[in-house]
Amino acid sequence: MGTTATAAVPEPKYWQLRTVLVRTIDEEFHTGEVLPNERDLAARFGVARATLRQALDQLELEGRLVRRRGIGTLIAAPRMGIPVAEASSRDTWRIVDCGIGAAPAAVAAALGITGDEPAEVHTVRRVRMMAGQAVGTETLFVPAAVMPHVPGFLAESSRARAVLKQFQALPIEGESRAVELGVAEEEQARLLERPPGIPVLVLTTRYAGDAGKTLAVAISTYRADTCKLTFGDAGVEVRAAS
Repeated sequence: MGTTATAAVPEPKYWQLRTVLVRTIDEEFHTGEVLPNERDLAARFGVARATLRQALDQLELEGRLVRRRGIGTLIAAPRMGIPVAEASSRDTWRIVDCGIGAAPAAVAAALGITGDEPAEVHTVRRVRMMAGQAVGTETLFVPAAVMPHVPGFLAESSRARAVLKQFQALPIEGESRAVELGVAEEEQARLLERPPGIPVLVLTTRYAGDAGKTLAVAISTYRADTCKLTFGDAGVEVRAAS
């Protein structure tokens, strides 16, 4: 039986240019500086402007560049830390909505909800702000059975605060987290003030009570172009541009 060899796939030209641009940015530019215009850059590197735009788009997607209407393309600010497990003094939370209803299938599975009739869960959706920028979203799911005393007649914002207050009082014995890469759907992208389809880091946190029973689940999304996750003795930390 014959053998076949997989031919090496050459890097696209825009990716080769992207690598050169990264080195050039690191060596010649500082945070906040404006890059030369596309015509000058294309001439300097001897590439077509279409190839240059692809490379610049990639660097913007990675969070290395920022485009500003009327100004041009700027070198993005360095990333800064935002702890996941605790709020920073520079954090604010903006409540989007609050409701009660059947848990989505994936959430029900994470909560250990079984049976033909899906159990109801309280849902609070909010946006995490830092220095005036939306850095992430969070949707908290808590079974109504765990919080049976949230008044249904309250206004949405008041009900959200009541759910969060009761959640903080739950006998939580531990937390576990899982991280995966995803893309922002239309509503998520709107909350993050970015176009749909951008890469996001999806952080799922399970809050466990006595005997390891899951009391609540929170699903958070962070912009992958401005955030990175680091793991250490202190736990998981999100780093995001200010």
